[in-house]
Formats: sequence, structure tokens, C-alpha cells
Amino acid sequence: MGNVVVITGGSSGIGKSAAALFARNAYAVYELSRTGKNENGVTHITADITRPDELRAAFAEIFRQTRRLDVLVNNAGMGISGAIEFTDEVQARRIFDVNFFGTFLCCKEALPYLRQTPGARIINLSSVAAPLSIPFQAFYSATKAAVNALTLALANELRPFGIRVCAVMPGDTHTGFTAAREKSESGEALYGEAVRRAVSAMEKDELSGMSPDQVAGVLLRAARKKRPKVLYTVGSKYKFFVTIAKILPVNLCNRLVGKLYS
Repeated sequence: MGNVVVITGGSSGIGKSAAALFARNAYAVYELSRTGKNENGVTHITADITRPDELRAAFAEIFRQTRRLDVLVNNAGMGISGAIEFTDEVQARRIFDVNFFGTFLCCKEALPYLRQTPGARIINLSSVAAPLSIPFQAFYSATKAAVNALTLALANELRPFGIRVCAVMPGDTHTGFTAAREKSESGEALYGEAVRRAVSAMEKDELSGMSPDQVAGVLLRAARKKRPKVLYTVGSKYKFFVTIAKILPVNLCNRLVGKLYS
């Protein structure tokens, strides 16, 4: 059997584009999600990434069928928006459970199999919202910043085993993620129209954003590259923003981001 890739959240958006692209490039593709189906050379396995027992069973079954695991793409995620002060604690914990702990659990359950495959790698989906924290999308930015931190640490921990780890940070991408975002306008009496304006600006950028196929292409290149970078930014203008953020004083950079969404 050829190289085997597991993609979480592969039933829609970036994950679906990535699954199709890997399949066209002769990978055996398994996608893990709560809903999905076998199609276009992609094998679906039902699993909730927040449930360790479901992930454990899924990875064990994939390895039973293939006897190898070359690439894990941690793509599954969710978004919420709203003022920090008025964000429900349950909602805040839920986004960390999916975006951060889901990534952690997938790594944890996949590593015994990845370690048995020479040249294996883990690719985590992050976001430009990690280095550039977005107002009224604080928890999404925080989860992606945590994914970056996890990626950097894991890259060093797994280097002795020959397992490469990286994170891909797309900019605004046109997918169903925009419509699926859980939005809250609570606190409007205090914040006025600020929440609505910020979210509207963000969604306008997403709806006119890059194709998920562009992000999928970067995922495939990261999977194939002998020595991938630890962090990839997708989109030329976003590469510029991330570079500028490294150069400018933090206070100035943060104020500029605030103005973009005001």
C-alpha cells in the first residue's frame, strides 16, 4: 500500500479539498468526522475528535487495514465570535475542546502508529488569527495560538524519532466555516455596534477569501517536503501581515489590527 494520510474534519471545507487532493496524488486517504461518507477514493470513519475512545478505535482500525500511517492532518475545528465579557463559559470551553484538545488527542492516539512509519509527519491547521489576535474572535485566536505552541514543542519532542511536525496558518478562506460560526451579539448595549462591525468585516473577508484548494496545496507540499518549515502562512498578503507583526512593536501592531476590524 502507498502512503496513508488521516485527515480530521475531512467532510467539508479545507479538509474535504485536502482529502480529494491527497487521493488524486495516490495517498490512501481516511477522513475522520462525525458526519461524512466514502467518496472519490476517500474512506470515511465516524469519530468525534473530542472523544479519546472513538479516536483510539479509529486509528487502531486504520492501522489494522493499512499497517502504516504516514501523515496526520489535524484540520477539524470550529469558530465562535462575540465579546469576551459576554462569552458563555461552556461555549469557550467547547472551542478549546475541539480546536486545541481535539488536536492534542489526535496526536496522542496517532503517535504509536506514526512512530512505526519512517518519515511520518503531523500537520496541524492553525490560522493567521494565531499571531494576529482578532477582536471579538478572541477564543478562536487563543485556540490557534495554542495549536502553534503545541506544534513548536511537539516538533522538538518528535525530532529524535524522525517525525516532522508543522502548522499551516491560512488567511481568510471561502468555506462553510463562515456560516457555521457560532455568533453572539450579547453586550451590544455596552459595545454598541463594535461586535457586529468586527464580525461583518471578518465574514466579508472570508467570503471573498482564497479557495480551500489553495490551502490544500500547501498541506500536500508540507506532507511531501523532506524538511518542512514548522510554520507555514498561506496567502501572500497574509505572509506580509505576519512578517510585519514580527517587526512592529506589539502595541502598534495590536492597534492596527483593532482598526482593521472597527
